[in-house]
Amino acid sequence: MASMRDIKLRRNSIQSTQKITKAMKLVATSKLQKAKTRAAESRPFFDKMRETIGSILDKSNAVNHPYLTQREVKNRGYIVITSNKGLAGGYNSNVVKLVMKNSEPNDSKIVAVGKRGADNFRRNGYEILEQYNDVIEQPIYKDAILIGEKMLKMYTEGIIDEVYIAYTSFISALTQEAELIKVLPVDTEEFKGTGEKSSDMMTYEPSPEEVLEQVVPKYINSIIFGALRESVASEHGARMTAMDSATNNATEMIDDLSLEYNRARQASITQELSEIVGGAEALK
Repeated sequence: MASMRDIKLRRNSIQSTQKITKAMKLVATSKLQKAKTRAAESRPFFDKMRETIGSILDKSNAVNHPYLTQREVKNRGYIVITSNKGLAGGYNSNVVKLVMKNSEPNDSKIVAVGKRGADNFRRNGYEILEQYNDVIEQPIYKDAILIGEKMLKMYTEGIIDEVYIAYTSFISALTQEAELIKVLPVDTEEFKGTGEKSSDMMTYEPSPEEVLEQVVPKYINSIIFGALRESVASEHGARMTAMDSATNNATEMIDDLSLEYNRARQASITQELSEIVGGAEALK
């Protein structure tokens, strides 16, 4: 049985840790409210871009464009969004595991947003093409454009033949889900029926291909931007849940140690009383 001093030191240590986890939960809760609002604000833009592309593909004759053309896949590019910090439960590991489950190091190239994901992929033998650590702290649309242009350039140059984005979708403060979606080439089947309902064919000037040349990059940027915003909200939600769980676990440990301390104290007092009584009897 541990001594009273050891029990007390351990209890004090856990109480100090509990104060930290409680403070981190409050900070994450505060940040979550702002991040959740920003994520909701980015969705209408993404939905409108999707509707626009759906209209072009639905109401035009067969469109031939490099962004839509499937080709032999030799290398895949993955935009992986994680955080720079830990203590967020399975937030980072879930995204990394999802990508690793659907890829191989020898034919996959990673564009990492967030330090945690980059470090994990590097340890597992994946090639890191680019790393953006600061972007995830407070993402803006300019950041999405920077990443989008980089991926489009590598795609058009043939460095990568497919582009995927892995991020954590924000469902609620308690629920976040890792997702992997294909960005390039654009899957025309996915857009069937997404455009505005009309039986008339749409006329484009100068051509649907040139319209797509302008619209698809914006669509890809909007996907990246939405994923960044969703991931930030998910990170704060995951951290809030993890710190709440840690705080509750600390409370249980403190209660158990307090009970153990009281039992040890009672045993010590009983022993002292026994020694006093024994000494008094010996003096008679």
